[in-house]
Amino acid sequence: MWFSFWRPRDRFSLDELRYLTDQLQKVRIINEVNKDFVVEALRSIAELITYGDQHDSSFFDFFMEKQVMGEFVRMLQMSKSMIISLQILQTLSIMIQNLRTEHAIYYMFSNEYINFLITYKFDFRNEELLSYYMSFLRAISGKLNKNTISLLVKTQNEDIVSFPLYVEAIRYAFHEESMIRTAVRALTLNVYHVGDGPVNRFVSKAPYDGYFSDLISFFRKQCIDLNGLVSEIPQKTEPDRTTAILAAVDEIEDNLYYFSDVISAGIPDVGRLITDNILQLLILPLLLPSLRLDALKESPIGPVTSLYLLCCILRIVKIKDLSNAIAAALFCPLEAFLPYAEPKVNGHVTNGNCHESHHQLENNNAAVDEQLGVTTELSTSHVYPEDVTKDILLSYVVSGNSQLVMGSLNVLATLLQTKAELDEAMLDALGILPQRKQHKKLLLQALVGEGLGEEQLFSPESCSTKDGISNEIGGYLQRLKEDYGVACSSSEFGKSSRTHRFQVLDALVSLFCRPGVPAEILWDGGWLLRQLLPYSEAEFNSQHLKLLKDSYRDCCNALVKETRGTWPDLLVTVLSDEWKKCKRAIEASSPRKEPKCILLPLQKSSSDDVHNDSSVSYGEKMCEQVKVFVLLHQLQIFCLGRALPEQPPFYPPADTPGASRARTAGIDGSIPKPGTELRLVDTVPCRIAFERGKERHFSFLAISIGTSGWILLLEEFPQKQQYGVVRVTAPLAGSSPRIDEKHPKWLHLRIRPSTLPFVDSGRPAALGTPRKAKPKTLVDGRWTLAFRDEESCKYALSMLLEEIDLQSNEVERRLRPMLNLDEPPATETHFGPPSASSSTVTSTSSTT
Repeated sequence: MWFSFWRPRDRFSLDELRYLTDQLQKVRIINEVNKDFVVEALRSIAELITYGDQHDSSFFDFFMEKQVMGEFVRMLQMSKSMIISLQILQTLSIMIQNLRTEHAIYYMFSNEYINFLITYKFDFRNEELLSYYMSFLRAISGKLNKNTISLLVKTQNEDIVSFPLYVEAIRYAFHEESMIRTAVRALTLNVYHVGDGPVNRFVSKAPYDGYFSDLISFFRKQCIDLNGLVSEIPQKTEPDRTTAILAAVDEIEDNLYYFSDVISAGIPDVGRLITDNILQLLILPLLLPSLRLDALKESPIGPVTSLYLLCCILRIVKIKDLSNAIAAALFCPLEAFLPYAEPKVNGHVTNGNCHESHHQLENNNAAVDEQLGVTTELSTSHVYPEDVTKDILLSYVVSGNSQLVMGSLNVLATLLQTKAELDEAMLDALGILPQRKQHKKLLLQALVGEGLGEEQLFSPESCSTKDGISNEIGGYLQRLKEDYGVACSSSEFGKSSRTHRFQVLDALVSLFCRPGVPAEILWDGGWLLRQLLPYSEAEFNSQHLKLLKDSYRDCCNALVKETRGTWPDLLVTVLSDEWKKCKRAIEASSPRKEPKCILLPLQKSSSDDVHNDSSVSYGEKMCEQVKVFVLLHQLQIFCLGRALPEQPPFYPPADTPGASRARTAGIDGSIPKPGTELRLVDTVPCRIAFERGKERHFSFLAISIGTSGWILLLEEFPQKQQYGVVRVTAPLAGSSPRIDEKHPKWLHLRIRPSTLPFVDSGRPAALGTPRKAKPKTLVDGRWTLAFRDEESCKYALSMLLEEIDLQSNEVERRLRPMLNLDEPPATETHFGPPSASSSTVTSTSSTT
C-alpha cells in the first residue's frame, strides 16, 4: 500500500531534468562509487535537452537558469577519470549537433565554457579521447555562421586576436590517424565557408597562414610515398600492389579535393597562398624537373608519378593562375627549375603541434630526397633538340614506354579539358587549341576589324601567329620569372602557334605508326587528334598522310594474314565490336580513363610470352591487331573527309554452294550440334580415344559454311544406312592439321576453344585497371585420329585444308570493303556482324 505514494518520474520530463541536475550539484567528489551515476546523468541530460529543444522550450530555460554547463565543467575539473572526460565530450557533441533553435545555439556559444573546453588540457595519449575531442570541435564548427562565429573569437580593434576552435584544430591537421585529419579538414572548411571578413584575415595572415604551406609539404611527402609504391620492384603479388597504389591515390585525390574546397570558399589570400605553395614546394622543384631522369638523377619522384600528379592538380584544383602558371612553365627548360631543388616555404609556421608537424615534414622530405628516382625503358635521346618541358612530353609520346605515353597523352588531354581556367592563348601556344576554337577566335578578330585576324582566317596558313607570344602568356611568364625565378626559353616564342601545333601532330602521327604500343593507348591518341582536328585532313601535311597510309597498309596486310590464322571465324564479329568501341572512344567528350590508370601496372596477356603457342595467345594478338587496324581505318576515313559510319562496311554472307560438303551432308546453315542427324557423304572412318583405353569409332567430316567451320565426328545409324548422328564438334579454324612423321595413319589436330573469354564477356578489362576476378584459363585440346590406311589419312588432311581455305576466303571476301579505301564502298556492302555465331565448345577443350 505504501508504494502507491511513490510515483515514477516520466523519463522525458522537466522533473527528470530537475532531478538529474540536483543530483549533479550535490556531487563533491567522483570516485568508483558514483562514477557510473555521473556518466549516466550526463548522458541523460543530453537526451533531455535535445528532446526539449524540439518539443518544450522550458527544458532549455531550466538548463540556462541552473547553469548546467558550469556543472559539466566542474565535473571535468573534479574528475581524474578518463571515462568522465569522454562522456562530457560526447554529451556536448550530441547536444550541439541536435540543437535546432538559434536561441539555444547562441547560449551554448555565448559564454566562455565552450572555449574553456576547447583549450582544456586533455590527456590525448588516449587515442579514443582525441577522437571524441575532434568530434566535439567538428560539431561546434557545424553550427558556425556569421552570427555565431563572433561568439567564439576575441577581437581587438576589429581584428581577431584569438580563435581557439581553429587554432586547436589545426594542431592535429597532420595526425597519423586519417579520421583525425578528416575531422580537421571538415572543421576548417566550415570556418572558411562562413565568409566572415575578420576570420578570413585571421586564417590568411601570420602565424596561421603557415598551415597552408604545411598542407602542401604534407601532400608533397604523400606524393613521394606514392612514387615509392609505383617504382619499387614488385615484392607483393600484383593485386596487393595495385590495392596499395589505389589506396595512396585515393588519399592524394582527397587532399586535392580538399584544396579545391578551400579555394571555393572564395578567400583571395588563401587561394594565392595555395597557388604559391603548390608552385614553390611541388610543381617547380619536384614535378617538372622529374619529367626527365638524366636532368635530375636523384629526383624522389619518377616521370610516371609526376605526369599523374600534374593531371590531377590541373583537373581538381581549379585556380586560373595555377593552371596557367603550370602551362607557362612547360615553355621553360629543365635547367630553369634547378634553383628549386631545395624549396623554401612560403609563409610563417603555425604555433604548437602544427609547428612540430611542419618540422617533421621538412626532415622527412630531406630524407626521402636522397632516394634514387624510378628507372624507365626510355633512352636519353629525344627527337626534340631542346630541353623545353613541353617538348619532353612530346618526346615521350614518340619514344617513351607505354606508361610514359599514356601519362603524356593524359597531361595534354587534361590541359585541353581545362577550359574554364586555361586561357585559349595558352592552348594555342602549346599547339593544342581545337581547330574550331581557332576559327572562332580568328573570325571574331576579323569581325571587330583586327587585320591580322582577317589575314590569318583566309590565308592558307590560317593557324600561324605572327606576333609570337600573346600578352596573356607574357604576363604569366613574367610572373614566373619575377616571383619564382624561372625563365622560359626565348627561342620557343620565335615560333608561331602553327609550328607548335605541327609538333603535336608530328608526335601523334609518330605514335600511330609505332609498333608495340597497346591499342587502347593509341585510342587515347586518336581522341586527342579528333579534339584538335574535328573536321578533315586540312592540318596534315603530306608526310603525315604518307606515314598514316603506310601504317594502315601494314595493318591491312596483318589483317589479311589473320584470315589464314587461328581465329578467322571471329574476325568479323571482333571487328564490328571494336569499331563501335573505338568510334565512341575517339568521339567522346572526355578521355575514357581516369589519370590513375597511368600508375597501375599494365596487364600482361598470354600473348606477351613469346614462347606461348596457345590459341588464346593468338586470339589476344588478333584482337589487339584489330583494335589498331580499326583506329587507323577510322583515321583514314577522317583524312579522306568522309563521315564515319556507325558500323564497319562488310560484304554480306555469300550463299553456300549446293555442291559443298555442308549442303551434301544436309546442314541447313545452323550450327551442327551433338545429336544432329546428317548424311554420311564424303566421310572417312577413324578411331580416337578420349579416355585412356577407351577407343571409339567415328566417321570424320570437315565442313565450312560462310565464315564458320567445324570438325565433326559422327556415329553411324545401325537402322538407317548412310546416316549418322553428330557426337562431337570442334572448331575448324586453328586446328593446325598434320600427319605424324612416324605413323602416317595418324592425324594430329589442335582443338582450340570455340570463342575467346574476353569476346564473350564483352571486352577485356580496361588498360591499367585491376581485374575483379581471375578469368578462367582456356587451354587447347589435342586430338590424334587413327585412320585405316595412309590414303584415308591424307584424304582427311586434304579435306581439312580445303575447308579451311574456303572459310578463310569467305572471311577475306567479307572484309574486302575495309581493306581498300581507295575505292568507294560497293553497293553490296553490308553493315554489321554476321548472323551465324561461333561453333560450340568441344569435350576435349578443357577449362581450368
